[in-house]
Amino acid sequence: MAKIIITCAVTGGAHTPSMSDALPVTPQEIAEQSIAAAEAGAAILHLHARDPATGAPTGDPAIYAQFLQVIRQRTDAVVNITTGGSATMAVQDRLKAALAFKPEMCSLNMGSMNFAFFPAAARIERWKHDWERDYVVNSDDYIFRNTFRDIAFIMESLADAGTRFEHECYDLSHLYNLAHFVDRGLVKPPFFIQMIFGILGGVGPDLENLMFMKSTADRLFGRDSFQWSVLAAGRHQMPFLTQAALLGGHVRVGLEDSLFIERGVLASSNAQQVEKIARILREMGHEPATPAEARAMLGLKGGDRVEF
Repeated sequence: MAKIIITCAVTGGAHTPSMSDALPVTPQEIAEQSIAAAEAGAAILHLHARDPATGAPTGDPAIYAQFLQVIRQRTDAVVNITTGGSATMAVQDRLKAALAFKPEMCSLNMGSMNFAFFPAAARIERWKHDWERDYVVNSDDYIFRNTFRDIAFIMESLADAGTRFEHECYDLSHLYNLAHFVDRGLVKPPFFIQMIFGILGGVGPDLENLMFMKSTADRLFGRDSFQWSVLAAGRHQMPFLTQAALLGGHVRVGLEDSLFIERGVLASSNAQQVEKIARILREMGHEPATPAEARAMLGLKGGDRVEF
């Protein structure tokens, strides 16, 4: 029975509080939903932080500390801290929490790209906070910046911490960017590729794209060098992840990626999405990997070597 790693991306930096009451904002909400997601079968928790008063994305390590310690005390899940933050943050701000806490994993976008979610503004009738509308509407002008220099800076800054990366690839070119860093010796097997589909500005959620991304990764790196996972934005989440699992991939769910549990129905929590994908995997003959199994597959340093 194949073991599949479930990652849960708990809150993210694109969705805003007005889009769903279930989106965790405060440190307590982030901790509670993370723990529940781990109990439901998530081996990895991908974490952002938010200003508890407004829900705006933040890179403040003092806010991260309030939920990281609770999560570590109550679950053995792998903690994966973002280095993406949001498209409006400078790389130094995006990196602060990772440098402070030296987690087992961090996410790492493998290139610069247009990163837009402005169509969501049309669905909101009332905004909870003043910052939200402009943040969403203005995303038609956002570029998420990760130049080759930025990527190298992030990798080199965390090299001594033993932190490994979730290499987020939003397009075919990002796989070639990753290959460049493998050639430079900054990325070593076994590495973890997160293939991302359906973000406005990235590759579309079509099965042909998934199969071509996977075959390209096999050709660039060799099948034994990496583990691969898939996330799909919005309504594409569950159908696309099911297709990925059929092809042998790991999967990522969470309210960062989709606010829904089925067509037209908002998810009540991150755990609800984890429970659904875990059920689908089991019906296909797979079993969710435990945190220990995920650590072994990804060559992680272990939860006893983090600084939180």
